[in-house]
Parts: sequence; structure tokens; C-alpha cells
Amino acid sequence: MHNFEAQAGVFYGVGVGPGDPLLITLKAHHLIRSADVICYLANATATPDAKGASLTVGASSAVGTSVAVGTSVAVGTSVAVGTSVAVGTSSAVGTSLAVGTSQARDIAQLSIASRSHPLIEIAIPMPMSTDRTAANAAYDLAATQITEQIKQGKSVVFLCEGDPLFFGSFSYLLERLSDAHECLVVPGISSVNGAAAALQLPLTLLQESFVVMTGRHTDAQLEQALNTHDSVVIMKAGRARPRILAILDKTGRMADANYLAYIGREKQEILMDVAQLARQSGPYFSLFVVLRQERNW
Repeated sequence: MHNFEAQAGVFYGVGVGPGDPLLITLKAHHLIRSADVICYLANATATPDAKGASLTVGASSAVGTSVAVGTSVAVGTSVAVGTSVAVGTSSAVGTSLAVGTSQARDIAQLSIASRSHPLIEIAIPMPMSTDRTAANAAYDLAATQITEQIKQGKSVVFLCEGDPLFFGSFSYLLERLSDAHECLVVPGISSVNGAAAALQLPLTLLQESFVVMTGRHTDAQLEQALNTHDSVVIMKAGRARPRILAILDKTGRMADANYLAYIGREKQEILMDVAQLARQSGPYFSLFVVLRQERNW
């Protein structure tokens, strides 16, 4: 088997799939094992400060370490599982403060744990908000840190849930870095494909039309999609779940709809009768798959 390794001075966007670590591609696995630097988004409760720093983790460090951009940390060769350091603080390893977790890193933890040489990790704290100001500030700071590593001749892998270029956070770093640095993309399995596999239902057949929407689209846009297309996937349901359910009811597509959350993860949820679904906000990592009940097989 070809052992593909990360190349010096290259920035890689690596898709890690929807949640099941075994769905990571071989190419992604080899890059995660061989890269000098791995970066990823992490949940944040604050905006990263301007200092910026990275965490160097020794080869014997345990899976679960999460340190945010803007953190200065004293690290030896061994880091405790679950270590988390708050944005903008200076602390010894072992302190547990509120920054949050990285879904992408969790998915890739088996590949990370199989490494045999030291690793630099850069966590990018990302506020869960529709306001893009804080998000853009986080991407700007992350781009600066990644550039510093690339200029030192390091290979840098950015872990991205699903596919890097399908609603992927990597897109925002690619836009900032591609003009000055070599960037390569390793595709991953999207949550849309993961959902179809979990349901064991084809997304499209023959002349069926197919569209992907999100909970951020307006009521009118969602209604038009549901009235126009045979197959509709509505991603990022989250807070929009009550509104989506109302629109499914209004367009007569309630019976066509399936609801999935945390696809490929231990707490995966599948509900094929969405009429039973509570009309309240749900997890961010959830989606609706709407397929015609009568199909031309």
C-alpha cells in the first residue's frame, strides 16, 4: 500500500467524514499521521486575542488535548487526556478551562493516536454565531499562524468534518492562503452521503431533481425547494428545526421527510416519522432528508 506523506510547506484541507473514524480515507489517514502541524476548529466561548500561539505535543501525548489559538502553554512530552485551555490564557498542562471541543479532531483521534513523531496542534476557537465578524477574526488569526508554520517549512493539515469544500470551514482558510502558498484538498464523505447510507435510501434516481439547502435559508426559499424538487436535503437544522417542520407540513412533505443527527457517531439519531419530532431547537449536527415516497424505480 502506498504510504502517502505530507510534504513540507504545503497546506492540506483534509475531510474526515461525518463522524465514523473508519470512514476517513487512507490518504487522509496518512496525512494526519505524517503532518508536522494539525489544525482544526474548536468550540469557543470568547473571541481569540491577538497574541496567538500553538501547542507542541510530544509523541507520547494522549488523544483529547485541545488548546485554543491565542493560548500560551507549557508542555512536556506527555499531555493528559482532555486537557483544555481557555483562549488568551497562560497555563500549565492539566488545567481544565472552558474552551470546548473539536468535532473534527474527535473523529480523527485514532489517526492522531497512531502517530510516532511529535505534533504541533493549532485549535481555532470558533463562536457558534450567525455574526460573521467574530468568525472572520478567528480565520484571520488562524491564517496568520498557519502561514508562520508554512514559512518554517512545516506541512500543515486542517481537519474538516465531512468534505472540506462542501459547506466546509476549510474554504475560508483556502481563500486566505491559496494565493501565497501551495494548498491541496483531500475530499471526505459528506453528512449528506452518510445520511443516505444510514437510511439505506438513494438520494436521487433517474430524472429526480435534487437540491441541498440549510436551515439558514428563508421560509420562502425552503418552500420553493420542497415544492420544486423531488429530493431535498436540509442541512444545519439546529435552531431552525421548528421552522423546518412547519414548512414541511405546509408543503405536504412531512411524510417524505427523515431526520438524522450526529451521523456516524455513538449518539446517532434517526427518525423516519418526523411528525413525532419535538418542535424545538435540535443539535447543530442534524439534517432532514426529504425523498418522494412514490419513486420511479
